[in-house]
Amino acid sequence: MKLALLFAGQGAQHAGMGADLYEAFPVFRQVLDDCAAGVDFDLKSLCFAGPDEMLNQTRYTQPCMVAFAAGVTGVLRQAGARPFAAAGLSLGEYSALCAAGVFTPRQAVELAAFRGAAMEQAVQGHAGGMAAVLGLDRKTLADVCAGASALGVVEIANYNCPGQMAIAGDAAAVERACELAKQAGARRCVPLKVSGPFHTSRMAPAAAALAQRFQQETFGPMAFPVYFNCLGGPMGPEDTIPALLERQVRSGVYMEDILRRLADQGVDRVIEVGPGRVLAGLWKKTVTERKVPVLCVETAQELADAVERIQEEH
Repeated sequence: MKLALLFAGQGAQHAGMGADLYEAFPVFRQVLDDCAAGVDFDLKSLCFAGPDEMLNQTRYTQPCMVAFAAGVTGVLRQAGARPFAAAGLSLGEYSALCAAGVFTPRQAVELAAFRGAAMEQAVQGHAGGMAAVLGLDRKTLADVCAGASALGVVEIANYNCPGQMAIAGDAAAVERACELAKQAGARRCVPLKVSGPFHTSRMAPAAAALAQRFQQETFGPMAFPVYFNCLGGPMGPEDTIPALLERQVRSGVYMEDILRRLADQGVDRVIEVGPGRVLAGLWKKTVTERKVPVLCVETAQELADAVERIQEEH
């Protein structure tokens, strides 16, 4: 069995996440308690009860999501899960690296909190926007962005699955790019509710802050490969994890490429560690040539089912 772990990114969070897991799984509880001790707010209360207005702020969303993922990963590891590889959508890359042993859970949460604050600060007072674009190929959308760039920065931020990408940048440029995309044949352009132009060159200040922070961090060896957002696959001999994470925050996320390469490597089991089911949907839209079971783990019952499946297969 070749198991891939996929970790959700920012946007899937909601009040109540992890509350039933905390009660049902001692390992999850232990990990979450340790992670909560590494931040300066009540992480458990925010995850379990909200309010959503606070949970949806990037500086709080990111550590909460990583703590949730680390707790679930701890339970899966205890059950005997031996992943072939892991990947995460944007923020989820930190959860993937934690699963692979590069970061401890508390370290990953502390870095996520730093990253979220740096991203908020990078766009403070800046009118940014983001939109999903459906029905165009990559080259056409890149040309569209170039055509709108006279009004400011607008770049492809997410390559999600065939015919589904996201653009981000300065609000006026994104709006113009949406108009041009429709003229070029896009089926739809959907504005996204985000707090800034993530995964574009506008995140350069956050990237610089992360690069400085990483100089203080210890990076453990990977127990299994992580497929990186900015590469669309595993790292090469010339790559370093700090440089890839610094680049990730200011460049596009090649999730479609990651999913294709995992499938090409013979992955035959996928577990999405939520909350949410975004990556399961992207997998099904991208890997169409064969059916691969995808388990989504968000609730205590779903995690219990995943644990039972893992133990049966071992």
